[in-house]
Amino acid sequence: MDLKTDLKIVLYPDARLLIPTAPVTAITPEIRARVAQMFQLMYGQKGVGLAAPQVGWSVRLLVLNPSGDAAHPEQQRVVINPRILRREGRERGEEGCLSFPGIYVEVERARSITLESMNLDGETLTEPLAELPARIVQHEMDHLENILLIHRMSAADRVRHRAALEELAAAAVPSPAR
Repeated sequence: MDLKTDLKIVLYPDARLLIPTAPVTAITPEIRARVAQMFQLMYGQKGVGLAAPQVGWSVRLLVLNPSGDAAHPEQQRVVINPRILRREGRERGEEGCLSFPGIYVEVERARSITLESMNLDGETLTEPLAELPARIVQHEMDHLENILLIHRMSAADRVRHRAALEELAAAAVPSPAR
């Protein structure tokens, strides 16, 4: 990637959202630059999490800040090569996705998780997460597994959001030349 190129959110049904992701094998200046761009893009879109496939980058990396506010950098996290070691409890909650703008659905997730991952310093961490941070990580990890919001929708959700999904699909397909 040319680091002068701005990253952009990849919208459904872009095929890049379904490319298998590869593990990050080294923390490089390029990775640090992309992570900084991902945070800027996430904040610019009023998001709380963003996975690498959502910017067309097929690696196992995600960023999050549960506050959704760049003024709270202490809540920022970079999660590299994540694995969920344990899930506890279940709860339903509303989720949106930057790759599905304006669409919100109820999704069942574990209430708390134990996460193993690497940080931007290359350190392996094992940590418990609960409530919103746990939900964000689970949502963004879905992207790393090529599971999209549409895959989490009930039949009723698909009907309710049909027009918006059709708009996204139509915008992705170039109009034929006349």
